[in-house]
Amino acid sequence: MTAATNCAQIIFVTRTALILYCLAGGLLTAADSETGFALQDVPGKQLDVLLDGKIAARYQYEYDTSSKERISDTYKPYLHIFNRAGTEPITKGPGGDFPHHRAIFLGWCKVSFESKVYDLWHMKGTAIIHRRFITQEANADQARVVAQIDWVINQDQAIISEERAFTFHRSPSGRFTVDQTSRLTATKGEVHLDGDPEHAGMQYRPAAAILTAETSYVFPRTSVDVGKDRDYPWVGETYALADGRHSVVFMNHPTNPTGTRYSAYRNYGRFGAFPTATIPANGSLLLTYRFLIADGELPTAAAIQQAWDAFAGVTTPSPVPPLTVKAADQPKPKSKDAKPAPAGDPKPAPAP
Repeated sequence: MTAATNCAQIIFVTRTALILYCLAGGLLTAADSETGFALQDVPGKQLDVLLDGKIAARYQYEYDTSSKERISDTYKPYLHIFNRAGTEPITKGPGGDFPHHRAIFLGWCKVSFESKVYDLWHMKGTAIIHRRFITQEANADQARVVAQIDWVINQDQAIISEERAFTFHRSPSGRFTVDQTSRLTATKGEVHLDGDPEHAGMQYRPAAAILTAETSYVFPRTSVDVGKDRDYPWVGETYALADGRHSVVFMNHPTNPTGTRYSAYRNYGRFGAFPTATIPANGSLLLTYRFLIADGELPTAAAIQQAWDAFAGVTTPSPVPPLTVKAADQPKPKSKDAKPAPAGDPKPAPAP
């Protein structure tokens, strides 16, 4: 046996032993982290979803009450999306402008319970807390993660118990899809979820370093009035970061509450669906959404509609819709003659 052959065998045995060690310790799931989907957990912090050995998404679930700063950073769980190289997120985390915006996240600014209204969007004296994992599964074709989450008011009173499930698949019309299904159960009495499209619902927020002049949205119809329209089946967004252009299609399942409004016009890219609902005592609300993640430009209208049909369970193919592409709203330039606001002017509007 040559020295080279002996060395190769040692490397193979060492790599195999490392994989088996990680599997035994619960750090990785799936037979081989370099093929298909795998999960890698840092207990109490985050769970990475790997696709072909690279991070595709990261579920941030840490909750740390050791300081005001740490509370602000961890008061709700969210799902980061990573670039194709798996080196950094293309979605926003804590801090910066609108620090409550977190990648893929869910919340309402007006949650009514026992005649009082609580803010579970800006997280004013409230928290959405990951409690435990129910399921962690991954194989060559998909990954599935299910978490039990509490929506908490008054420091420790959980008024909603959520079962949040993420399911990941490869996508023929993009890089991958992620479905989020949230079952919200009112455990302490009736809860009403409300707000407005800017401060409530299911949302996607690109990274803070977005090039705001290049953000655009695509709608599956010719006449678009985002403020008045209801129940879009899907809306697409393309945005730019320093590493290139990224696209996402936000899909709304037909079983979600009707009357859903969208926010899809901000140049910093936060967009999503805003449903309202009343959850009776011990009753549940089921919300189902899909995000199609693509590198570069959006897929064709035909590809998106086909993907939505599959998501919605439509058996007869839907006609390919006409599209409207709208550039994101940009702030109006300040007039040279504008006078500075005097001291004591009204307080600014709440942050989106």
